[in-house]
Amino acid sequence: MSGLFLNLYLWRLTENLAINGIFNLIVYGVTPIAFAVGGWIAKKKDRMVTYRLGIASITVFFLVVIYAQENVVSYYPLFAVFNGFALGLYWTGYIVLMYDVTTIRNRSRFMGVNMIVFNSAGLAGPALSGFLIGLFDGLKGYLLIFAAASALFGIASFFSLKIRAIHSHHRSYYLKFAVPMMKRSRLWLASLGAFLVLGLSQGLMLFLPNILMFQTVGREDQVGYLTVFFALLTIATGYAISRRKRPIRIRRELAAASLGIIAGAAVLFVDIKLWTVILFMSVYSVMAPFIVNMLTTYYYSLMDDLPLKGLFRIESVVIRELFLNAGRVLSILALVLFVEDAASPMLPAIVVATSVTLAAIALFVRDRPSDRNGR
Repeated sequence: MSGLFLNLYLWRLTENLAINGIFNLIVYGVTPIAFAVGGWIAKKKDRMVTYRLGIASITVFFLVVIYAQENVVSYYPLFAVFNGFALGLYWTGYIVLMYDVTTIRNRSRFMGVNMIVFNSAGLAGPALSGFLIGLFDGLKGYLLIFAAASALFGIASFFSLKIRAIHSHHRSYYLKFAVPMMKRSRLWLASLGAFLVLGLSQGLMLFLPNILMFQTVGREDQVGYLTVFFALLTIATGYAISRRKRPIRIRRELAAASLGIIAGAAVLFVDIKLWTVILFMSVYSVMAPFIVNMLTTYYYSLMDDLPLKGLFRIESVVIRELFLNAGRVLSILALVLFVEDAASPMLPAIVVATSVTLAAIALFVRDRPSDRNGR
């Protein structure tokens, strides 16, 4: 409910692509810092402390958005810093939890099921949000959605108390050993390069599609319904991932999925029309989850083999996010520098260019026996 319409709210207030780009530039620039802080808290206390702090911070963030209303535009850099830090804390806890509850044998299947649950829970959100926003004049509907999202995050914070903490005597934060680890494991360093490339594509795709859809349909409820359709495609992908038992050739499958996204993005050169946006987003909604699933599973398997093993898992998550968000920042920076508005002919060029970089992901990974065990 909140993630889809936050950027669209800012767009409705400004209709300025540069402001939306700078907002997200700050968000993903701050997120790695939040991951480093969240990792330190997780190591000194527990990953559940970081997780709950993240949920609580997002709750407060949307309450402040509701209080500020249209003044969000006047202070949007500060809101971006707040949002980036809250998201960083949340995702630090979430990603470490995913590692803790899985093993190399069930990780890919778990992430496929997690994708189904995550997107199934999100099916009602966009449709309901778009419908409610359409019932009110102006931007009042957005504030109602943000209030509901804040309440739901508060409920989530309560239910997170049901997840038990892990008590450990190993409280040292080994982030300073990141560079020696990279020298020790070239394979791990290469996988970080893969996440940098992934970030180049994700940077735009985390906020730009909503703006493009609104530009082509002109109504928030239609944007919500289209998002439901794309979520259904992602659920189908998650189901396929969770059910497959055949050996995985990660380089070949990453290359195939990347080429699919590139082909889908190329249709935007025809024009930014409803059918081209839907076609591109449909392909992306199917192919991108394969890439994220395979790459994350691969990275977790490398984490198992690193020196210090489980004692370096939190630091590994922090370093991964540094590379991933560096890629996001670079692509958003390119958008801000070269695209004046949503009608600019440079817009599809930037989207296609960042999609083309995905083809390089396969160069950064290696097929390993542990990745082909049919887990």
